[in-house]
Amino acid sequence: MLFSIVSVAQTETIQDTTYTGLKKGESSIVPLPIVGVNPTVGVLYGVAVSASAMLGDYRTTRMSTSLGTVNYSTNKQLLTFIKTNIYTSDDKWILLGDWRYFDSSQPTFGLGTGPDSRLILSDSLEYKDGLFTEPIPSSQQMEFAYVKLSEIVLKKVRKFFYVGLGYHLDYHFNIKDNLLDLDTTKGNNPLLTSHYSYSKIYGFDPNEYSLSGVSLDFVYDSRDNSANPYHGRYFLASYRMNPEFMGSSQTSSSLWLEYRDYFSISKKRERNIIAYWVYTDIEVSGVRPYMDLGAIGWDQFGKSGRAYTQGRFRGNDIIYNELECRFHLWGSEKNPELLGGVAFVNATTATNYDAKINLFQYMNLGYGVGLRVMLVKAARINVTVDYAWGDYGAQGIFINANEVF
Repeated sequence: MLFSIVSVAQTETIQDTTYTGLKKGESSIVPLPIVGVNPTVGVLYGVAVSASAMLGDYRTTRMSTSLGTVNYSTNKQLLTFIKTNIYTSDDKWILLGDWRYFDSSQPTFGLGTGPDSRLILSDSLEYKDGLFTEPIPSSQQMEFAYVKLSEIVLKKVRKFFYVGLGYHLDYHFNIKDNLLDLDTTKGNNPLLTSHYSYSKIYGFDPNEYSLSGVSLDFVYDSRDNSANPYHGRYFLASYRMNPEFMGSSQTSSSLWLEYRDYFSISKKRERNIIAYWVYTDIEVSGVRPYMDLGAIGWDQFGKSGRAYTQGRFRGNDIIYNELECRFHLWGSEKNPELLGGVAFVNATTATNYDAKINLFQYMNLGYGVGLRVMLVKAARINVTVDYAWGDYGAQGIFINANEVF
């Protein structure tokens, strides 16, 4: 069985029509093997433990779920996390947790979207009068450790509407820029990376930094199934404040807005839909550390930006859009929804204010096709296999559990 690091636990957050049978007070624990493939990690393998519990009457309460994983990749990355989605009786309260520890690596390409020639380090930089750095026309490999602690508590105020507060900590340390070279004793020009240059310009320690603060959160969720929706819509607004007195390296604030919608294109088969996803991460005040800026592949479940490596596009502000057509291919007598297909396209725009690149000045596209294998029809548990192409020769295979959004 094939699973990736995305939250398999989400598959159990389902409504009456796909009720799994747990009664109030009952729970289950399921160990799962993990295999994943994408350009950032290479091949990923490990183990996960999925737990579910019913804290109220199933007719008025969604399933509470959690997932803990320990993974290792062929790129020598250790990735562990615990994600929780807890629904109290009658869905009066929702508790969303996201705790991670990564000992990882990934390439970074500077900030902004657009052709490589417009990225700030594609050309030399003048760092002293008449003295220039070496240019970096390609990717910049980084190694780092990362701790994330995030917990949001939401209260139901009316049907589908929730408001709440959250606490969030993002701590990057043991950061190493593999290309960074400050040695000029041999008469060579220094080689400064995007991460190092940004950190020095804006007053961050390039070896470690933290972002710690609270959020005000609003959620609307009318989806029929959070793991694989056929209809409904989802909206999230989260305003995050990161003051220095709570442990942030510098005071800042940001706004995350996200919207998902699902449109039927067939009266005979619910599975045939057009799905749309858009999110934006805007820096409202102050400045955030480099690795905490908005970037593709760093959404909650790490699924945005198919075609590109995680963090390929990053900026003080970022907007990401994705449109996907999902359709039935073939089924058996026991599982009429066994095989499905998708075709998708995504577009990203991000800023680099130092290089005078603004939102919508450049858009980078990704597109592809994929296969869906329905493992459990009742809960709509899918294995997804996608192949995607993008700009600058980007391409890759992406294997996950459950729909991308």
